[in-house]
Amino acid sequence: MHGLINRAIQCFVRDSYGQRRWVDVTRLAGLEIIDFEAMLHYEDSTTKALIAAIAKLLGVPEETVLEDLGTYLVSHPNVEALRRLLRFGGVNFVEFLHSLDDLPERARLAVDDLTMPGLELEEHSPEKFSLRCSYDYIGFGHVIIGVLRTMADDYGALVFLEHNGVEGGIEVIDITLIETAFASGRAFDLGARAE
Repeated sequence: MHGLINRAIQCFVRDSYGQRRWVDVTRLAGLEIIDFEAMLHYEDSTTKALIAAIAKLLGVPEETVLEDLGTYLVSHPNVEALRRLLRFGGVNFVEFLHSLDDLPERARLAVDDLTMPGLELEEHSPEKFSLRCSYDYIGFGHVIIGVLRTMADDYGALVFLEHNGVEGGIEVIDITLIETAFASGRAFDLGARAE
């Protein structure tokens, strides 16, 4: 697994629950590593052990941890750059959804050896979509749900998201757009520089 992913998990736990809880997670996961380097690669089993340890310490399902991680990735001030990258996908939530197919390529522009989940959007009607997520780590679709929920809020859209399980190694997320302009959304200026 790319170090950026493990580093993101580390920052999520540290920023949400504190450094002491992060150290507890690494111990429970049986790891000697406390700080992950963003540009290194780690065994997939390390990432799985981290997620399992977080879930156990918090007393929640792994799916909840993964969804909270997705929310963190686009809402916490320490990772504002990712939100900006995603907002370049469109001026409204529907345009953003249609831009998801290109997200792995956009991410590789920043980090060429980062493997992102394959994302394929299918539009069933103007209000109903399915997003197919293919990745080596089954469960990553829950991270995508956290990202989608937060981005919908960011755009001011009201959506219903449902993880529909796994079909042939591909996670399916159903998206129902209830209202595109439910709230005012969060301000975004393409010309503004991230701080």
